[in-house]
Amino acid sequence: QIGSSAMAYKRNPMRSERVCSLSRYLIGLPSYAAQTHSVQWLERSLDDSAIRRMVLPEAFLCCDAVLDICCNIVDGIVLWPHVIQSNVLQELPFMATENIIMEAVKLGGNRQELHEVIRVQSMEAAKQIKTDGKANDLIERLKQHEEIRKYLSEDDINQIIDPNDFVGRAPQQTMEFITDIIDPLLQQKKGLIDAAEIGEVNV
Repeated sequence: QIGSSAMAYKRNPMRSERVCSLSRYLIGLPSYAAQTHSVQWLERSLDDSAIRRMVLPEAFLCCDAVLDICCNIVDGIVLWPHVIQSNVLQELPFMATENIIMEAVKLGGNRQELHEVIRVQSMEAAKQIKTDGKANDLIERLKQHEEIRKYLSEDDINQIIDPNDFVGRAPQQTMEFITDIIDPLLQQKKGLIDAAEIGEVNV
């Protein structure tokens, strides 16, 4: 959606905001049923008639609307690899400092001395980012520092800061989840999915 007249650059995530709004409403609905249950004591009274007639249908309709909007959002989602890479490169140097210390210590470095070097350089790099708006140059600082160079070459540090080494088993877990959980569900519900009609979302 186009932003307000005062902020022409702004793009409002209207559909995501709508999902949040409807979900917040949906989350609150069970409390009405719980309140009724707490005082009814399984008696055949009619004080639950409004809950049955209003809350139950509205809950299903609301949930259906949330799922329709989510399908619409995901179907048109756009990823910006260069933005992702920029964010990773801005934060990765700080995350990698522990690995750099450990590798240098393995090669004979003094942990306390290395820790102090990296602490000081990290503070300087962070200050430069915050006060001057410059890029994170912590890795370059460490590559040029005499104490670090005693134990690690530039190539060594480049290998240590490979982003792929900081995601753990996330890629494998994602593929396992898709293969073991999602694919069987999609296959099981194939008939329903093929016949389903996703409601049109008008912004």
